[in-house]
Amino acid sequence: MTTQYDQPPQVAETPPAPRASLAHRAWRGRPEDPSWARPAFWALLAATFVLYLYNLSASGFANSFYSAAVQAGSTSWKAFFFGSLDGGNAITVDKPSAFLWPMELSVRVFGLNSWAVLVPQVLMGVGSVAVVYAAVRRRFSAVAGLVAGAVLALTPVAAMMFRFNNPDAMLALLMALACYFTVRAVEDGRTRWLVWAGVAIGFAFLAKTLQAFLILPPLAIVYAVCAPVRVGRRLVQLGLATLALVASGGWWVAVVELWPASSRPYIGGSQHNSFLELTFGYNGLGRINGDETGSVGGGGGGMGGGGGRWGSTGWDRMFGAEVGGQVSWLLPAALVLLVAGLWATRKLGRASATRASFLVWGGSLLITMAVFSYMAGIFHQYYTIALAPYLAAVIGMGTGLLWERRKETWAGWALAAASVASGAWGYVLLNRTSDYLPWLKWLVLAGGLLAALGLLFLGRAPRNLALGAAALGLAAALAGPTAYTLSTVNSAHTGSIPTAGPAGAGMMGFGGGGPGGRGMRGGFPGGMPGQGQGQQGQTPPNGGTGRNGQGFPGGGFPGQNGRSGQGQNGLPAPNFPGGTRTDESGRMAGPGGAGGLLNGATVSAKAKKLLLADADSYTWAAASTGSQNAASYQLATNKAVMAIGGFNGTDPSPTLAQFKQYVADGRIHYYIAGGGMGMGRTGEARGGMGAGGTATSISTWVEANFKKVTVGTATFYDLTRKQAG
Repeated sequence: MTTQYDQPPQVAETPPAPRASLAHRAWRGRPEDPSWARPAFWALLAATFVLYLYNLSASGFANSFYSAAVQAGSTSWKAFFFGSLDGGNAITVDKPSAFLWPMELSVRVFGLNSWAVLVPQVLMGVGSVAVVYAAVRRRFSAVAGLVAGAVLALTPVAAMMFRFNNPDAMLALLMALACYFTVRAVEDGRTRWLVWAGVAIGFAFLAKTLQAFLILPPLAIVYAVCAPVRVGRRLVQLGLATLALVASGGWWVAVVELWPASSRPYIGGSQHNSFLELTFGYNGLGRINGDETGSVGGGGGGMGGGGGRWGSTGWDRMFGAEVGGQVSWLLPAALVLLVAGLWATRKLGRASATRASFLVWGGSLLITMAVFSYMAGIFHQYYTIALAPYLAAVIGMGTGLLWERRKETWAGWALAAASVASGAWGYVLLNRTSDYLPWLKWLVLAGGLLAALGLLFLGRAPRNLALGAAALGLAAALAGPTAYTLSTVNSAHTGSIPTAGPAGAGMMGFGGGGPGGRGMRGGFPGGMPGQGQGQQGQTPPNGGTGRNGQGFPGGGFPGQNGRSGQGQNGLPAPNFPGGTRTDESGRMAGPGGAGGLLNGATVSAKAKKLLLADADSYTWAAASTGSQNAASYQLATNKAVMAIGGFNGTDPSPTLAQFKQYVADGRIHYYIAGGGMGMGRTGEARGGMGAGGTATSISTWVEANFKKVTVGTATFYDLTRKQAG
């Protein structure tokens, strides 16, 4: 059995018409498309571009950890290749370097500023919307493609991460491309499409290592079963795609592993200077089982059933209070439509590209959900951007297919069920932030239910009434995520753990949470003492405070005062997630705190002047424990600053002997006190999660031997001047 979706576009056997110009084809699209389809597609991309550009510079350098690496790569090709955190190539970031390359090239062209760093991410978001549209439009209708593209663009976590400088933007784009290429391969059995899918996943590995491999099982199985060629050819094609994956992702790994360790930067996040260790440990199996040596710790155990430092685990994790508002608005509807789509295509042939589309995108959605739901290691809410392209495609395909089958009673019931699911779940999510647009949840619920009543009678209703019911259902479904998305683009997002939506959305607490679990918005899991919450992720006003009672679940510790001041290049000064600033030494502005683990320091004009003095005479203008503290000074001065111990100060690099040699060779000018996880101003480790190790040894040696220089609240040690006596 076949349907119109399994037939390639038909062209009448008439004499060929004169070939239209490229501009005309770009505007008009396929000859068989309605005249409005291609202009509507371009309008969708333009609207997405404008939406994601809006208020972009409010986030400054966003995640200063990665922005510092971008700065380094824009000044040193060696840093560009390896992903070094600094231009002196002391240590790399804790990921492969490919996701940094577009941003680094942008900064080389346009200079170091917020827009140069973040606009490439925006373009990846627009590209992802285009890919999802093209994938859905190819097998279904233009309307279905527009629905899919709009769902992706308006998913709150997508609107945040396509405006942020983490690896996830590139990962989402490449994963969407891999799905698109796989479906193209199923259509005609051509090897090139499957090879391109392998290339996309290989480069995705160079963006975020093993997360790129999550969707390999559904993609490989679907092609092995559904491809319209003989079995032997399918196996050969899968083998070639595997070779393409290994080549596109493995060339960089081979160079890094074979390069003499003495002449390349230390591999950040590893304990033995090995990228393979980083891949299979901290960034690999450690994320699954929670055994992440050298990190801030996994989630296993924790407080409460199935909970841990990184939130509760279990089948409902994607719907919980910590994650639900980020991505799950249309997830119940997507599951309904996925089941309905597979049922509707159950009688199609094995090689049906329509059925394969549901299997590829739906399989990718389900397997990624399953891994995220049960992983015990480090998990952040923003990881869920990986679900957004798959979810959007399933929504578009399901609505498109069921609309064409609307004369059949079951199709109307399925669409009605999806409308009820999205309306009811939208009400639940909006009710979790009950102070935010309290009237909207009732409109969403009423709109979803009313639309469902109309959709039940699609087969007998006049076309205009059917269109009205469908439009109402879509509007109700998108109202909640659209509101959260507008709140997201209207807010600044900085630090290492951003969350989308208004204040109160995406709270992470010890043991995770159900409703009422109150952690720090976008901050350290569980809400560390002394951390408050700023409104909608914004830095509190001068002298203002974060919201009290939201530092710990249930409202334990009051928020601390925020600090005023301007950051580098006239951009907003970085703040600790949740609205609490760190001072120039990388400490919290209030008592206690994480010493710059999640964000860096505010760099004063006097501190900047101190570091810039004679900076070109040194490889590193300064060194500091922990990447975030070092990154702040590097971005402020545009000079290399060594991050001792990597991200949280626990990597064994450099050793004390190496650091002493750097100082003896005159390669480091200043040591900046503080920084690192749990490090105080003098560098001592505090608590069981402190930096310790080489970082403590280095700070102790520096303080005992070199002259202290105080600038405001920051403490520096001049490594060219010994202490008297």
